[in-house]
Amino acid sequence: MPIEIKELHIKINVSEGSKPNSSASAPKSKGEDPVAECVEQVMKIIERKKER
Repeated sequence: MPIEIKELHIKINVSEGSKPNSSASAPKSKGEDPVAECVEQVMKIIERKKER
């Protein structure tokens, strides 16, 4: 059964002058971050729908 995403909420906090978190700024290798991979696929789907 396919899943349909109707809303997507993204919340980030930005602090100037702080050092970036090493785990968040450097993904280890492809396939180890399933969230980033999922977001990338969703963005590709959105771009394809815009082209139509």
